[in-house]
Amino acid sequence: MADWVQEGRKAPDFTLADDAGNKVKLSSLRGSPVVLYFYPRDDTPGCTKEACAFRDAKSKLAKTGAKVLGVSPDTVASHAKFRDKFKLNFPLLADPEHKVAEKYGAWREKTRFGKTATGIQRSTFLIDAEGVVRKVWKSVKPEGHDEQVLGALGEL
Repeated sequence: MADWVQEGRKAPDFTLADDAGNKVKLSSLRGSPVVLYFYPRDDTPGCTKEACAFRDAKSKLAKTGAKVLGVSPDTVASHAKFRDKFKLNFPLLADPEHKVAEKYGAWREKTRFGKTATGIQRSTFLIDAEGVVRKVWKSVKPEGHDEQVLGALGEL
């Protein structure tokens, strides 16, 4: 497992398929801040709460020029169902082999209910318009996280 990407470092570039099957390349979004968030699984309580909060913050996020990208190991088809069910208004990227999650350090060993497993640790990376990681949130709690991100965007 890789270490977390550090603030002040260039964000590792990647290309992943989104919920519509289109390829999204991080470096093609330069010129705008990017909120890159990793979440464990589509359509689970915490992940749904987090996604819906970013959905509902769309107008505030738009004022900052930020693009939101959600990443999980789920498939494109799973993402499409999740997007449609909750009317999500930003791309969900499929990372089934968790290569991008590993690059960012979000693929970690976790203990839950006394069992140890490897998976996504809910985390967010705020990347500035030049592609530099400006803020990292590890072990994110969905409640109020959208406001934390908006506050950090206001400081860019």
